[in-house]
Amino acid sequence: MPRTLRFTPNDIPVHIIQRGNNRQACFFDEQDYIAYSHWLKQYAHEYKVDIHAWVFMTNHVHLLCTPRQTNGISLMMQALGRQYVRYINKTYSRSGTLWEGRFKSSLVQTEAYLLQVYRYIELNPVRAGMVSSPDDYKWSSYQINAKGKHSELCAPHEVYLALANSPRARLAAYQQLVKQQLDTSIVADITLATHKGLAIGDPLFMSRIEALAVSATSHAKAS
Repeated sequence: MPRTLRFTPNDIPVHIIQRGNNRQACFFDEQDYIAYSHWLKQYAHEYKVDIHAWVFMTNHVHLLCTPRQTNGISLMMQALGRQYVRYINKTYSRSGTLWEGRFKSSLVQTEAYLLQVYRYIELNPVRAGMVSSPDDYKWSSYQINAKGKHSELCAPHEVYLALANSPRARLAAYQQLVKQQLDTSIVADITLATHKGLAIGDPLFMSRIEALAVSATSHAKAS
């Protein structure tokens, strides 16, 4: 039976986590990161999903993205997952599952939490003790969002663009933002929301999401 597609309304950002099965590695060599990036870009374009921030850790992936078409994120992740598993199994002569079930996701309120999630994602290697600065980790969007490295994968969100009027000033503003200590309560809230599949935002945002979910359910039943 086909899986039910996730509720990810158009134009609302989503934080995604996908882990390796039993927290085992899903990247084994530099070429694996390159391959995953390539297919992420391909399927994000095909299913009209804007990718704002990411980090590819050894055994899991974080993405911050915004769908621009119905069910775009589910379709993107399904296609990406299948393609990447085929590649890994062929490359390393293995079989079986690679991912720990379905990806986890959380709808993100733009005004209050979007830039917090940017920072949460790009600081993940620092929290894991892998590097002392996000600048030292190769497989994240920090080099693009903070240093201006060219990327065909990254689609900057309007909130990020509003940090400053010029690209140079925007990069400087973002660098300063990331240098600020990310409050432990924010880290806990983002982690919990994503693992539980909850939206994260203020009461007004939560009410809006609830109303959209009810409307989507009613429409599906009527179809």
